[in-house]
Amino acid sequence: MAAISREEVAHLARLSRIEMTPDELDHLASEMQLILGAVARVQEVAAADIPPTSHALPMTNVFREDVTKPSLSPEDALSGAPAREEDRFKVPQILGDAE
Repeated sequence: MAAISREEVAHLARLSRIEMTPDELDHLASEMQLILGAVARVQEVAAADIPPTSHALPMTNVFREDVTKPSLSPEDALSGAPAREEDRFKVPQILGDAE
């Protein structure tokens, strides 16, 4: 694998509109080389006879069927509310003037 040069990193930085110091360019060139080496090792492991997957284990749908059940009445739901108005929780206004 060819080494990533400082000039190539500087070119990528210009394309990305990222200003980098010379020290940052040198550091990033060596970091990019490590990253590309790791990617190359992963590509060596992948075999043509293994299908690509999104998960290591098979996934099954864990959702349950929707079942309609009775709910709390407005009176029960608001029984512990500090303030209520027209079967709703009343809270202090936080945005602008009320219209």
